[in-house]
Amino acid sequence: MDLRLNDAVVKVELSGIRQFTYLVRDTPGACALTIGEPDLNTPDAIKEAAKAALDDNDTHYPPGNGYPYLLEEISKFEAQAHGLHYTPDEIIMTVGATEALFASFSTILNAGDEVIIPTPAFGLYEALVQLNQGVPVSLPTENNHFQIDPEALRAAITPRTKAIILTSPNNPTGCMYTKETLDGIHDVLKDKPIFVLCDDVYRTLVYKEGYHSFAEYQDMRDRIIVINSFSKPYAMTGWRLGYCMADAPIMDRIQVFHQYAVTSVPSFVQRACVTALHTPTDDVVEIFRKRRDYVYKRLTDMGLEVEEPTGAFYMFINIQKFGMDSLTFCRRMLQEGLVGVIPGIYFGTEGYMRLSYCYSDADLKEGLDRIETFIKSL
Repeated sequence: MDLRLNDAVVKVELSGIRQFTYLVRDTPGACALTIGEPDLNTPDAIKEAAKAALDDNDTHYPPGNGYPYLLEEISKFEAQAHGLHYTPDEIIMTVGATEALFASFSTILNAGDEVIIPTPAFGLYEALVQLNQGVPVSLPTENNHFQIDPEALRAAITPRTKAIILTSPNNPTGCMYTKETLDGIHDVLKDKPIFVLCDDVYRTLVYKEGYHSFAEYQDMRDRIIVINSFSKPYAMTGWRLGYCMADAPIMDRIQVFHQYAVTSVPSFVQRACVTALHTPTDDVVEIFRKRRDYVYKRLTDMGLEVEEPTGAFYMFINIQKFGMDSLTFCRRMLQEGLVGVIPGIYFGTEGYMRLSYCYSDADLKEGLDRIETFIKSL
C-alpha cells in the first residue's frame, strides 16, 4: 500500500508570516505590528446589508460565479473607478483574493512552468506556484527602489516562463510601480506568450496621484488576469471575499477550477458587497496616510533606512547595518524589546523587516518606542 502524500504539498512550508505572528502573540507583553489587517471594523451599512439578506432568507445556493446583480455592479465599478472594462461574464466572485490567485495559477500552470515573482513579495505567491508544480523565479528589486528593471526582467525570462505576478501597491514594501516601470515591463512582455497576474488588492489605498495598473495595457488583455479583494479597503478581511477578472476564454477555464474547489462564495454576503462598492474609502485612506507619515518620520529619525510607502500599510525597513539576518534580528527584538514585526526573509529578501501600520495610533507609538529602545541597545 502506497500512502505517500502529494509531493508538491509535502514540500511547501506553512506561512512564515503566520508562524512568526503566532510567536509574537504567544510572547507575554509583546506589542505586535505584524499582520496586514486594518484595526477598523466593517462599516455598519455593509453589515446591515448582510443582515437584511439573511432576514430575506438569501441562504440557498447562488450561481457559481456570483449573483448577476453583483457581477454587474463590479463591472460598472471597475469601469468607472479604474477604467477597466470587463463584462459580468468575465468576473468571478472568489473566497478572498487567495482563491482568485489559486484558481488562476491552477488554470494556467503546467508542471515545470516558471512564474516570475518580483521580490520582496508576499510568500503566498511562491507557495501557490509550488502547489501547482510550477517553478518560482525570484526577480530582486531591492537595489532599484523596489521598481522592476526591464533588463533584469528580460534576463529572467526563459522558454519555460509562463507568467509574472505584479503587486502594486506592494506587500511588503508599500511601493507602487511607476508608469515608467510599467511601460518598461510592457515593452518586454507585449510580444511574448506570458500571462500577467495583477494583484491589485491595495490599489484603493494609495497616497499619491498617478496610480496605474498593468491591466490598463489592453493590447495584452488576452494574457492579463486581475485580482482584487474587499478585505483591505472596506475592513472585510474576515468576510473572505474577492474577485477575479479576465478575458472570456481564460475566465471560462478559471470558473472550472472555482466550481470544483468552492462551488461559490456564500449567498447572503453578496448583497453586502454591492453596498461596499458604494461605500467611500477616502476617510480610510486618510487614516492610513497619517499613520504612514508618523511611522515613516519615527523610523527615519531613528536612523533607519526605509523607502517611503506610496500605498498599502507596510514599511519595509533595511536592517543590514546591524549585521544580523532578519530572522535573528526580529527574534532578538521580540525577546529583548517585546515588539514583533515580520522578518524580511519571509518575503524572499534578506536584510529587511516588515512593519505593518494598520494598528491603532497608541499601538504604533508603543511599538515604535520599543523598536527605538532596542536598536539603541545594540
